[in-house]
Amino acid sequence: MKKKIAKISMLPAIGALIFLSFSSKKEAIEASVSSENKASLITVALDEEGDLNVVYPVLKKSYLGFKEAVGFKESRGDYKVINQFGYLGKYQFGKGTLALIGIYDSQEFLNNPELQEAAFYANASRNKWILRREIKKYSGKKLNDILITESGILAAAHLAGPGSVKKYLRSGGVQGFSDAFGTSIKYYLNKFKGYDTSFVSPNRKAKAKTANNFDDLLALGKA
Repeated sequence: MKKKIAKISMLPAIGALIFLSFSSKKEAIEASVSSENKASLITVALDEEGDLNVVYPVLKKSYLGFKEAVGFKESRGDYKVINQFGYLGKYQFGKGTLALIGIYDSQEFLNNPELQEAAFYANASRNKWILRREIKKYSGKKLNDILITESGILAAAHLAGPGSVKKYLRSGGVQGFSDAFGTSIKYYLNKFKGYDTSFVSPNRKAKAKTANNFDDLLALGKA
């Protein structure tokens, strides 16, 4: 069956489907959501009759691609999971880290995907501020044969905490860290390198916030 393709620019923070009306079902139509923030693509496939067939994300190397890649590695994207060490949700947060970004109710956190997404952003924002000097100094350089990038540093900080990442980088990769499953800072630096995480604003006092409308979603990155 033949398919027509339309590409739609979509804000990383928006998880809802966008419904489109096509002026001609046989033609590919390009639409966009205006924003100064980085956008990623979703692809809309039309069958030969011009009816909507599938909608799926083309994550590429955007912030959306970054967070979804981390979420899949941590839990295969399961918001409800609690592992044997007590780490919670899609991004496998510890209770101590959640407290740092203003979340104290574990059950509410598990039952609220929007809060989990806000927590990931807030934690990345806080870590980006803590590691701002390391990001500036080491990005673009190689360490233990791995290209160091901002996204790799932020992913490693999610795994091990920003303090461990500082020690690793400043020691030239000698002082390493592995979690209870044996996953190392080096592995995360490599696996999550090269994503565009400029959407994340460094914020020392970042707290997890949920948004109820489009304007709040746009403001979330600057909170």
